[in-house]
Amino acid sequence: MDIHSPYSLTPEQIAQFRRDGCIKLKHVLSADALAHYGAEITRLTIALNTQSKPLEERSTYDRAFLQVMNLWEHSAVVTEFVMSRRLGRIAAQLLEVPGVRLYHDQSLYKEPGGGITPAHADQYYWPLASDRTVTAWVPLQAVPADMGPLGFYPGSQGVQFGRDLGISDESEEKISADMARHGLAFDVGPFDLGEVSFHLGWTFHKAGPNLSKRPRSVMTVIYMDAQMRLVPALNAIQANDRDQWCPGAREGEVIATRKNPVIWPR
Repeated sequence: MDIHSPYSLTPEQIAQFRRDGCIKLKHVLSADALAHYGAEITRLTIALNTQSKPLEERSTYDRAFLQVMNLWEHSAVVTEFVMSRRLGRIAAQLLEVPGVRLYHDQSLYKEPGGGITPAHADQYYWPLASDRTVTAWVPLQAVPADMGPLGFYPGSQGVQFGRDLGISDESEEKISADMARHGLAFDVGPFDLGEVSFHLGWTFHKAGPNLSKRPRSVMTVIYMDAQMRLVPALNAIQANDRDQWCPGAREGEVIATRKNPVIWPR
């Protein structure tokens, strides 16, 4: 269950990520590793989830997935996974920075019958000083087309429109239309077991509904440049993120709190 040894990225893959703001990489994690860590991630997601409404009574956001943050604080097993040097090294190489630290983790559990994840860019939620942020999207099982795999708008990381829209029906309608106006095609496909995607904080993305009879279990780890600085929150959501995931960090200073350890290099 090796999650710490180096993964061989090619110069072409790093250039592709620089151009597209997203990439899918095969054979990143083994089936044994996903089964071992995935069992604990799934257990905690179910145990810590606070959503009690049936799907039909939820908002579009809440129909997209059950979401639990910072599982690493609840389990030594999940801590080991989140601190994976293999994943952290990939994140640093793709961002082309010397090191990365944790912003936070989150599990995304799309139930059978769960709805779409509307188009959005993650960094809308984050009070961070630069675009050197990347999310590893780690399916804990293979994700066929009917399970709602994550898809991206390659090259969209430079688009300004939509950066002020959170996940909603409005973001799905307006961002999708704007991507079409920019001539940016939506790229989506199944994930093999062990395949992991990485996307920049400003890369627009979305996912379809889970039409299968099985849950789509995914763990995500959000990395930021190890020298990332905190900036003033632009909205209430960013203020909440600041207080939850960067407690004690000061505006203008490196976010080096106990919740934001350096993952690579260690």
